[in-house]
Amino acid sequence: MRAAIPIALSAIAASLIGMAMAHATAPATHFANADDPAAVADGKQIYKLQCSSCHGRNLEGQALWQLDDQYAGRRAPAHDASGHTWRHSDEDLFQMVKYGRFPEAPKDAPSYMPAYGDSLTDRQILDVLAFIKARWPTGLRISQAMLNPGLAGMPKDADRYEWTLPPTCTASYQRWKTISR
Repeated sequence: MRAAIPIALSAIAASLIGMAMAHATAPATHFANADDPAAVADGKQIYKLQCSSCHGRNLEGQALWQLDDQYAGRRAPAHDASGHTWRHSDEDLFQMVKYGRFPEAPKDAPSYMPAYGDSLTDRQILDVLAFIKARWPTGLRISQAMLNPGLAGMPKDADRYEWTLPPTCTASYQRWKTISR
């Protein structure tokens, strides 16, 4: 019986590693590289011209954006660490900027985000997202990268830094459970 336990644990560990590796090798569709200084610099300029009037000069969002009242969803959310942008994959963020809605949103659900697909190129959209992601603390970048295929955007040497998530965050715990299945 004692010999069976290490073998079972080894099998479980191998299974978890295999699932994580399968997840880590999936190709990314749209990826915003926050480690590319040129993309971040270009994205900063585009953000300043196209996004800051609603989402704030410092990514802080509109006043009262978190308030749950009759105007909920109409105020532009923050893209800094106080917001929820980091809880979405690069692909979902790209779709939101390009089409004004997340891909899984019902077609008849109202969206107050304007679509930028006719005024910004795909590269420009990704550069804006790279700028936003570059402003996040390491913990949020790590958590967000777990949503991307192949863990795209995982900060280099992430394991060498001490980092934490906001104290109220449960989303990352749920993600780790999903990846480890």
